[in-house]
Amino acid sequence: MSNSPEADNSVLEIYGQHPLSGHVSISGAKNSALVVMAGILLCSQPCRLRNIPNLVDVDRMAAVLTALGVKIKREDDFWELDPSDISHTRAPYEIVSKLRASFFVIGPLLARMGVARIPLPGGCAIGARPVELHVRGLQAMGANVQIEHGTVHACIPGIRKRLQGANIYLDYPSVGATETLMMAATLAEGDTVIDNAAQEPEVADLANFCRAMGARIRGVGTKTLTISGVPSLHSTDYAIVPDRIEAGTFLIAGAITRSPISLSPIVPEQLGAVIAKLQEAGSQVVVESPNRISLIPGDEILATDIQTLPYPGFPTDMQAQFMALMTLSNGNSMVTETVFENRLRHVAEFSRMGANIRVNGNCAIIQGVPMLSGAPVMATDLRASAALVLAGLGAQGKTVMSGLQHLDRGYEQLERKLTKLGAKITRIDGTTGEVIADSAELSTSRSSL
Repeated sequence: MSNSPEADNSVLEIYGQHPLSGHVSISGAKNSALVVMAGILLCSQPCRLRNIPNLVDVDRMAAVLTALGVKIKREDDFWELDPSDISHTRAPYEIVSKLRASFFVIGPLLARMGVARIPLPGGCAIGARPVELHVRGLQAMGANVQIEHGTVHACIPGIRKRLQGANIYLDYPSVGATETLMMAATLAEGDTVIDNAAQEPEVADLANFCRAMGARIRGVGTKTLTISGVPSLHSTDYAIVPDRIEAGTFLIAGAITRSPISLSPIVPEQLGAVIAKLQEAGSQVVVESPNRISLIPGDEILATDIQTLPYPGFPTDMQAQFMALMTLSNGNSMVTETVFENRLRHVAEFSRMGANIRVNGNCAIIQGVPMLSGAPVMATDLRASAALVLAGLGAQGKTVMSGLQHLDRGYEQLERKLTKLGAKITRIDGTTGEVIADSAELSTSRSSL
């Protein structure tokens, strides 16, 4: 199992205002890895995936695939996944209910097997995130889709063996809908055009993975995707792109502790909005090479407004982390969340640490304070958990964070990487009080990971 099996019962003790320095390695992108793993179902031959992060969510997706009949072998440097013998077309509720990304299997499963039965998904409680766009798109491609008793039943009706190409317009550039429909279209008859498609790097990563298996996809990285269906796909060896959200989180760790750090591997252009806002906030971000950047903190943190938007706008997955930085800024700033309607619950936890934040609808108005104070806090979702760690790094005294099951879903050994940069963080079993991971054990090689 990824990370710590004690996550539900453990806490992080974060001792703030310790300077950071050095280099940190960025793991493979969680959001890419999950959907690429689902995309394995399109192929009837074994495939090899590299740079898969060691996360609870990845374990859950692996469990979904295993339940469907995929044989998985994990090696140190890669995963071997063999989807040649799919024995089930119903995903298990007990896993899907904990992992929203598991719903991605509906597109490839339907396209290849002609039928899919997937429970409505769960995951972070950050908003409704309905699946109507997925369903309407699959229906446009000729699928019969019904939702009964909390399960989506999809099949290709009649004597047809394949989905049919279609022109699909998405009312909103949903990442999940774009990915689901793109995967389904790779094995459809004819051309499928997806207009107002999501342009996120993870969508492009999935498209490149599908193309590596022989799919014909044009317009990657634009608002219009054209997929020419092929009868079958073949095996490939593919590496997941680095995680831009993890990279952005570490950049803010440097900024909030006024510490110089460097990161690799990354794709600098995928961090454009985050880098621009960090520079507005007073830090310098230097692109040292095509896959390495460094942050040089400013003398003070300047108040900066952000508004979350679909890519290439400021990512909603970085909103909480940037808000943590703004709590210590010199001046007033506004954070506007436009992607998810319930993604400001971390404000209450920041306030426990002394932050001055008012919420008005989907906007948070932040008046920067000179100092945060360590306090007991509870992670409310995945990105909020990282944001509270960042706030703890910048606060005076000790912050104790619970709810680590959120953190371990999406960050590969975050406290270990931060400790090697010089942070003082300890993971403790909430029942016994025993140390699970201690800074002293990890600080022997701060300069790199």
